[in-house]
Amino acid sequence: MEIGAQLYTVREYTKTLEDFAKTLQKVSEIGYRTVQVSGTVDFNANWLADQLQKNDLRCVLTHIKPEKMLQNPQQVIAEHDIFNCRYIGLGSVPGGLKSMDDYLGFKEKFLPVAKIFKESGKLLMFHNHADEFRKSDDGRVFMDRMMEDFAPDEMGFTLDTYWAQAAGADAAAWIRKLNGRVPCIHLKDMLYEDGIKMAPVYEGNMNFDGIIAAAQESETQFMLVEQDDSYGKNPFDELKRSYENLSSRGYR
Repeated sequence: MEIGAQLYTVREYTKTLEDFAKTLQKVSEIGYRTVQVSGTVDFNANWLADQLQKNDLRCVLTHIKPEKMLQNPQQVIAEHDIFNCRYIGLGSVPGGLKSMDDYLGFKEKFLPVAKIFKESGKLLMFHNHADEFRKSDDGRVFMDRMMEDFAPDEMGFTLDTYWAQAAGADAAAWIRKLNGRVPCIHLKDMLYEDGIKMAPVYEGNMNFDGIIAAAQESETQFMLVEQDDSYGKNPFDELKRSYENLSSRGYR
């Protein structure tokens, strides 16, 4: 497994193409070799391919605006071909997931997109927050419904370990349950310090030894470090601390 940086962590430093280029350089200098592109300024796919090559990086996953997937999935595929990225990510259920109607609307819209991606050798990747662990009308959680309604070759899961734990779910158990469907996972730690906060990996209370062991068993390829909030600290420093904590345990 490889570790990577989820660029949503440093999204405030990717608001212009110039800053985005500098950010890729900084992430590379920390030691990361893979990234997820998310929360950035709009970019040309050829520009991104050039910047990735320049900084010895590769993009292994994205988060794409839902409307772009729905309106022109073939263009999304073509752009991902340019920077050689198989996994096309959806950051959440558009509009939120609070009810069965929300879920059924999501399924109706995105199952056809998933099938189009599959035909071109791509894979739609769904990223969870806490709401996906809500129970639906029949008592099953929505994650279980997604697993049933989308075939493994139609949708994978970017299991966000922090948000699983925030929902009261066992992140390691869910990774094992999703065996073969979690090529990418998100790592960020949960720290209790005057309330619950996000923290660099291995600096909070989550059982990352157990989580990573589950990922190894479940064919995970990329463990992507993400920290949505750095609480006034430099997010590059937070990414570096996670990198150092993981690399000291043998992960690069």
